[in-house]
Amino acid sequence: MAFDASNLSVLAYANNFTLWHYASIDNAATITGAGYFNKAVDMLRVGDLMVINIDTDGTPSTKFYIVTGNTGSAVAITVYS
Repeated sequence: MAFDASNLSVLAYANNFTLWHYASIDNAATITGAGYFNKAVDMLRVGDLMVINIDTDGTPSTKFYIVTGNTGSAVAITVYS
């Protein structure tokens, strides 16, 4: 499957920081893959946190991610630790 903007929502915003929620039937490898969030390049900023419900139609889990890159055309995320 691909990124679905209707499943991305803001949980909190303050001081140029956003906490996002995203839900997807995609697995973690797909979600963290190159280009998955590129359609949201105008919304996601480096340092934003994301709570993501993964694989909602299979073996669901929830993980925290951080936006680690945004070139203006490509977004990168990684598991927050």
